[in-house]
Amino acid sequence: MTSMTPQFNAAWELHQFLTKEKIPYAIIGGIALQYWGEPRFTRDVGITIMATLGQEETILQKIFSVFPPRIPNALDFAIKHRVCLVRSREGSEIDISLGIPGYEEKVVERAVKCDIGQNHMVNVCSAEDLVIHKAIAGRPQDLADIEGIILRQGKKLDVEYIQDWLRKFSALLETEDIIERFRNPWKRLVEENL
Repeated sequence: MTSMTPQFNAAWELHQFLTKEKIPYAIIGGIALQYWGEPRFTRDVGITIMATLGQEETILQKIFSVFPPRIPNALDFAIKHRVCLVRSREGSEIDISLGIPGYEEKVVERAVKCDIGQNHMVNVCSAEDLVIHKAIAGRPQDLADIEGIILRQGKKLDVEYIQDWLRKFSALLETEDIIERFRNPWKRLVEENL
């Protein structure tokens, strides 16, 4: 695997572990962005796993037995914040979010196979779910990433799915900005160019 980046090696390492443990997952963040949008440098691997409610501690113990924690009291932190911060064998940072039933379950179910090199297939979140994640985060780089995804995927995007979930998150977070973070570039880059 020497020709793959450290992040791709870490993604493959995670895939092998999670597959062996039968833990459903979807890679989000930088690796997903390279697949769906405009690639940019990323130094970590973001992933969502589905942990059966009540089994989180058991799953976390298994993760920590293979991947070294990045912080002291990592187990307590992971249980409290539902984020497990570990490193790969090569030292790449890995953020593992413990998904909950509902939207995150859909993200994992809708994940697609992506070849990260050397015919190593991993589960990457859908383009639509990546847009939703980016719209919720709303940082300037996330907004640029949304534009990159729209430019590359165009009309292949399931706009209804994106808008439906963004409406739900908008109501939950009590802000209309979330929807506009997708609608505005969609109108400018796709609708106005029809």
